[in-house]
Amino acid sequence: MNRRKFFRNGSLFTLGAVVMNPFQGSANILDLQSVNKNKKAKNIILLVSDGMSTGTLNMTDLFLNRKTGKGSNWIQLYKDNKVSRALMDTASANSIVTDSSAASSSWGGGFRVNNGVLNVSPDGKPNLPIWQKFKKAGKMAGCVTTVPITHATPAGFCVNSKSRNAQDDIAEQYLELGFDIMMGGGANYFSPKVRKDKKDMFAAFKAKGYQVVKTRSEMEAASTTKPILGVFAEDGLPYFVDRNSDESLKNTVPSLGEMAQKAIDRMKHHKSGFVLQIESGKVDWAAHGNDIAGLINDQIEFDEAVKVAIDFAEKDKETLVIITTDHGNANPGIIYGKYANDNFDSIQKYTQTNEWILNQIKPESSISQVKEIIEKANGHSVSDADAKIVLEYYGDLHKEDGLYNYKKLPYKAFAEMQGKINSVGWISMDHSADYVELAMFGPGSELLKPFVKNTDLHYIMLQAAEIENKF
Repeated sequence: MNRRKFFRNGSLFTLGAVVMNPFQGSANILDLQSVNKNKKAKNIILLVSDGMSTGTLNMTDLFLNRKTGKGSNWIQLYKDNKVSRALMDTASANSIVTDSSAASSSWGGGFRVNNGVLNVSPDGKPNLPIWQKFKKAGKMAGCVTTVPITHATPAGFCVNSKSRNAQDDIAEQYLELGFDIMMGGGANYFSPKVRKDKKDMFAAFKAKGYQVVKTRSEMEAASTTKPILGVFAEDGLPYFVDRNSDESLKNTVPSLGEMAQKAIDRMKHHKSGFVLQIESGKVDWAAHGNDIAGLINDQIEFDEAVKVAIDFAEKDKETLVIITTDHGNANPGIIYGKYANDNFDSIQKYTQTNEWILNQIKPESSISQVKEIIEKANGHSVSDADAKIVLEYYGDLHKEDGLYNYKKLPYKAFAEMQGKINSVGWISMDHSADYVELAMFGPGSELLKPFVKNTDLHYIMLQAAEIENKF
C-alpha cells in the first residue's frame, strides 16, 4: 500500500512531517524517517504517565541521575535522538483544562468530549473507541494500569459511557467486548461483595474463558494462550515506593513493567498484531496529593515500563511506541536556593509516601510519635511546631479537601513543610492546561508533527497501522 496516498482524503494528509532539531545535525532524524518510511506498524504500544507535568519528567530524570548516575529511559531517548518529539494540546470539548476521561477519549474516539464523559460527544453521539476499531481489524487489544482497570484512561480506549464513574458498568462492557488482557486494580468493581448489583464479575470472566489472576505469582504463571483479567487491589495498586518498602507487597503485587511484559508476551505472537495501553495512573494521584515520594517513584516505575516497550520494539521492528501524558497536574518543580541540590537529594532517603505517613498518624498520637513516624519515612523529622500543626488536622480545627483524599488528610500542609527541606514547590493540587510531551518510536513515528492536538493521535495510530477509519 502507498502510504502517501493512504487517508489522502482524511484529516491526516497533513500530518506527515518529522520533528527537526535546530541544535543538532539532521542526519539521525533523516535516518529515522527513511527507516520508517512506508513501513506499517503491526503493533502499537501507547504509554501514558497520567497527570505528568513537565516538571515531574524533569525531576525524575534529575533524581535518577543524582542517585544512580544514569537518568530516565524517556529522556535518554531524546538524548540519543531515537524518537520523534512533539508538544500536544490536551484540551477537552468544554474546557482548556481536561480531565482524564475526556483526555483519553480524545485519543480513543478521535473527538473531544466534555470532562467526565467517555467517548460520547456533547451532542450525545457515541464515538467508536480505537481499541474496538483495532479488534474489528483483527488485532489483539489490552490495557494495564496502576489504578482500577475500569478507570478513565483505560476505559477511554475501550468503551462508551456518559459517566467515567460508572465503573461497575465499564467492567461489564469489558466482558462483552472481549479484550485480550486487562490488568490493574479495581476489585471493588468485579466483586459481588462490593458491587451494588451483587454480580460476580470474576465468575463471569472465568465463564467466558478468562484466566482471573489476583497476585503477582498467579500473573506470572498464567498461560499466554488464553485471555487474562488481572486485578491486584480493591482500588488503586500501592504506590511504587510503598510497595518496594514492604516485602509482602513486592511479592504479591506486580509492577507496571511486569504487567506490561506479561501483556506483550500474551499478544506478541498474534498474526495480525496487537495494541496495548500502559498507564501509570498513580502519578496523577500523587500529584493531586502533592506527594513527592509517590510522584517521583511512580514515574520511575513508569520509566521501567518504557524500557520494556522500547526493548521489545527495537527487536520486533514492527511496533510503534508512543510515550506521553494526558495532562499536567500540580506543576511541581525544584525551587532556586542556596541548598537546592542537597535539599532535593534528601528525597532519596524517602522510603514511604506521604499517604503512608499521614495514615500512620492518629488523633491520639503524640507530637513525639508524629515526629518519629515522619523521621522513619523521610530520614528527617519536623519541628515540634510543625508536628503540632499536622496533629491539628486530625481533630476538628482543620480539614483538607481534594480528589482521592477521602479521609481529609493534610496533604497540602505536609507538602509545604517538606518543601522547606526538599526545595520542591507545587502550584496547586489539580490538573493544568499545559501542553505536554509526546514521543514516538518505530514505524509511524515519522507522521508526528512538532505540535498536535490530542485528537490527532487517534488518526496517527490508525494511519500508522494502515487501518481505515470506516468502522
